[in-house]
Amino acid sequence: MTELMIRDGDYVPDGTGGLARAEGNDAILQRVLWKLTVRRGSFPFLPELGSRLYLLPREKPGNRLAMARQYVQEALEGEDGLEVTGVELTEEHGMGLLKVELTYEGAPMTAGLALKE
Repeated sequence: MTELMIRDGDYVPDGTGGLARAEGNDAILQRVLWKLTVRRGSFPFLPELGSRLYLLPREKPGNRLAMARQYVQEALEGEDGLEVTGVELTEEHGMGLLKVELTYEGAPMTAGLALKE
């Protein structure tokens, strides 16, 4: 399985006019990052695709971590073999930093994502 690579919310060029691809566990991480960065409901024919993490700035600061956990779980539902084992949210200078701990078929992995207000 291969997935297009994403960095800072955009596809990564491969240097030859195409787009870089990831394989194996890296492909799973790329799919996770894609699902977490796509706004839920932005694809009319796939309304359940994506996350609602973009709504976090509207939440009271005390509720943001709980909502981040909910939004991550919701976005990654249906990913066979993938389990969310932890979600951390830190905020610095108006920027949220999200760290998602996962296991995929028993292998641990971490996805990190910057959230803009």
